[in-house]
Amino acid sequence: MVVVMANNLPPAIRGRLKLWFVEPRANVFVSGIRDNVAQKVIDYLHSHCPPESGLLIFQKIPEAPGYRIYGRGDHKREIVLLSGLQLVRDKDNPA
Repeated sequence: MVVVMANNLPPAIRGRLKLWFVEPRANVFVSGIRDNVAQKVIDYLHSHCPPESGLLIFQKIPEAPGYRIYGRGDHKREIVLLSGLQLVRDKDNPA
């Protein structure tokens, strides 16, 4: 499973994501694609989305903790590593 959240995606990329993903809210995409396809989609997003897109991608993986988080661009949240666990923290709230 892959969940993609963005601040602003280019229309061409948003349309392409709609081939494999459901868009329950604007710029939030959810899909149950297989792991090998998921990695290709993540690589595509990293290479074709400008930093202004503010991507936050969650990918299901078979190892603990069960997910991997990818980020790209100036989004409102940052990925932090705490005791080997990836977490998302609001940049506005440093606590």
